[in-house]
Amino acid sequence: MAASVEQAKGKRVQPAWSPPEGTEQPRLHLYNSLTRNKDEFVPQNGKQVLWYCCGPTVYDASHMGHARSYISFDILRRVLMNYFKYDVFYCMNITDIDDKIIKRARQNHLFEQYREKKPAPAQILGDVQTALKPFLVKLAETTDPDKKQMLERLHAAVTSVLGPLQEAVQRGAAASEVAPKAELLLEEAKDLLSDWLDSQLGSQVTENSIFSILPKYWEGEYHQDMEALNVLPPDVLTRVSEYVPEIVAFVKKVVENGYGYVSNGSVYFDTAQFGGSEKHSYGKLVPEAVGDQKALQEGEGDLSISADRLSEKRSQNDFALWKASKPGEPSWDSPWGKGRPGWHIECSAMAGSILGESMDIHGGGFDLRFPHHDNELAQSEAYFENDHWVRYFLHTGHLTIAGCKMSKSLKNFITIKDALAKHTARQLRLAFLMHSWKDTLDYSNNTMESAIQYEKFINEFFLNVKDVLRAPTNITGQYEKWDSQEIELNKSFYEKKAAVHRALCDNVDTRTAMEEMRALVSLGNTYIAAKKSNRQAPNRMLLQSVAAYLTEMLRVFGAIDGVEPIGFPVGGSGQNMDLEAIVMPYLSVLSDFRETVRKIARENKVTEVLQLCDALRDDTLPELGVRLEDHEGLPTVVKLVDRETLLKEREEKKQVEEEKKRKKEEAARKKQEQEAAKLAKMKIPPSEMFRSEIDKYSNFDDSGFPTHDAEGKEISKGQTKKLKKLYDAQEKLHKDYLEMVQNGGSS
Repeated sequence: MAASVEQAKGKRVQPAWSPPEGTEQPRLHLYNSLTRNKDEFVPQNGKQVLWYCCGPTVYDASHMGHARSYISFDILRRVLMNYFKYDVFYCMNITDIDDKIIKRARQNHLFEQYREKKPAPAQILGDVQTALKPFLVKLAETTDPDKKQMLERLHAAVTSVLGPLQEAVQRGAAASEVAPKAELLLEEAKDLLSDWLDSQLGSQVTENSIFSILPKYWEGEYHQDMEALNVLPPDVLTRVSEYVPEIVAFVKKVVENGYGYVSNGSVYFDTAQFGGSEKHSYGKLVPEAVGDQKALQEGEGDLSISADRLSEKRSQNDFALWKASKPGEPSWDSPWGKGRPGWHIECSAMAGSILGESMDIHGGGFDLRFPHHDNELAQSEAYFENDHWVRYFLHTGHLTIAGCKMSKSLKNFITIKDALAKHTARQLRLAFLMHSWKDTLDYSNNTMESAIQYEKFINEFFLNVKDVLRAPTNITGQYEKWDSQEIELNKSFYEKKAAVHRALCDNVDTRTAMEEMRALVSLGNTYIAAKKSNRQAPNRMLLQSVAAYLTEMLRVFGAIDGVEPIGFPVGGSGQNMDLEAIVMPYLSVLSDFRETVRKIARENKVTEVLQLCDALRDDTLPELGVRLEDHEGLPTVVKLVDRETLLKEREEKKQVEEEKKRKKEEAARKKQEQEAAKLAKMKIPPSEMFRSEIDKYSNFDDSGFPTHDAEGKEISKGQTKKLKKLYDAQEKLHKDYLEMVQNGGSS
């Protein structure tokens, strides 16, 4: 029968193959400010991504608000490049021509000139008093609560040092007393005097080089800060001062296309003409803000909102493409006369010249959406005559300091250098990673403590895995049999990797990704602990895979900068050598020798040697960045940890021990006091215990028991019953005392 079936089939052939159905994989979506939705990210040209990011206006120190934006974009950029494998071309600008820069540069120049003249204390006093008059008018007219508070702080600081100088000058004090007071006033009143000097003499500052010194200095500081934060440099950096010819050509074409007009030597963008065109829309990002005059005027700049300037525009919604320069402002030649670029046009011209008529991503801070980015979009689409200059607009969230708004112009900010003096660049980045890039981030002690604990938690896992991998084995011994624990951990490992991937596809949600990674570390720790408790060696290759994955993800995020296969770099940044590979063999020998010495010392009860071994672990090696962990019945674990962390741990341990000691001493003191109080009470005969309470009782019987209260009324039966219980208890207590004395106890 079987043979006949076989013959019916004829020649054997491969059976039909059943292909797997597969599962739909998540795709990268980014929150796009142009739609206010998470849109699937589809680059215009294959895997190439053209990206422009608004850079800093360099007139002061970079602060944590800058860090919020540039670290966040650095994380996004790294994820797109190193995780999703896009070919990112990243362009960023430096704004070195701007109303703020012009005003600050002019003020600095005039103040330094004033200081170089070495004015007498009486003149400084008089000039500050004169400068205070317009300042107080400005203070009275200011309605913005944050700005008003800043001006009030300045006023308080100036008046606090003005009074002592005025008093010293009036009584004709010696120069040795007056001079320091005058110098202090000059320092405190710098902003106030600079503003006043600028109003008097600003129009006389005409040399263009004066306006380049300030931005050149602060640009250098900015680049140093970004390097310290491990922020990747842009592929192309554009400076406004180097692109003035391109800006002029850009403005010229916008006018030729019918969307700009010349007025009194300046050129303005015609928002009505642009918005009325069928193929264009004005206010794509924040349409509800169109017409917001306060925002529009802030966008134009302090030097560009005078009544004569505002009257040049056809509509209050129009904005400057090119500004005719006034006396005291830098200027360049143009078809419309001497002038300088408007703020918004700078990015359009520079980005357009590098990236062309359309880019994939444009990034910037949340507060730049209107008017800056809406105006950029309008003038660029007016230039290119398209409606897709930017495909995806990404805006990072605000940064607050302990819940309060931070602003450079309000002088309420923490510089990046100040932040790096308190925390490492990795800790700052971890704090940012643990929050959504598009939401407000509160920079506070709690935020940073969470980042520090995360770093410590994951670093301990890396150190434990390294210790497992250092156990000697041959090439075949590293392949170990998998039991249920390994199978379960590996299953969880792949689930966590999938969860991290889903999170990163969901608008690069690093907060969720970091939590999934933390959960993976917890699973790894549980696995290691279970194995060690059973005196079994953990599976080397499985732990190595988990640790290598976590290391790679942190490297993708920019939290690890190095080539180490596992863990954070050891030995500090800038070291080309693999410190761990060099020193660990020696440390292992030292650890084994110490363990042998401890064993012999314990067997022979040589306390002094055991104390020396503890001192080596607790005092000597931490100074060198080495931690020894002794475990009963298991080999000592050797870990390389940075010295500062170990010294901090030692100090914390010392504080805990001192607190324990203090509590122990406090408990002993309280116990002693209680025993002394009990003894003092025992000494009192029952016949005397109530007699001292004359505020309660007036008469007593022969045994000292109260019969009448303080008012002479006879004690009630119920009260007598209660007092009798107390009397009997004291009688027993006193009897115990007498027996104790008789037996030679306390007296």
